[in-house]
Amino acid sequence: MSIYVGNLSYSATEEDLEGVFSEYGKVKRITLPTDRETSRPRGFAFVEMEEESNEEKAIEALDGAEWMGRELRVNKAKPREPRNRPSSGGWS
Repeated sequence: MSIYVGNLSYSATEEDLEGVFSEYGKVKRITLPTDRETSRPRGFAFVEMEEESNEEKAIEALDGAEWMGRELRVNKAKPREPRNRPSSGGWS
């Protein structure tokens, strides 16, 4: 399972997130997506922890909490939906 962390401060780093989430257990991986054009953080992250029970504790404690001047949105990440891409560039 993975945790979605939304409404992040744009100055938040992976190290900052690890510091917060490690209070609830061992952090396995953090993904902090950046904008392709500007290379700036996009304001959300995904956190994976070693134990699912620790993920549940982190979600309960951090959802709605204020951190770095923003109210966090923390919940279970939904599976990524496949993108529908046109099969060709021509007109139908």
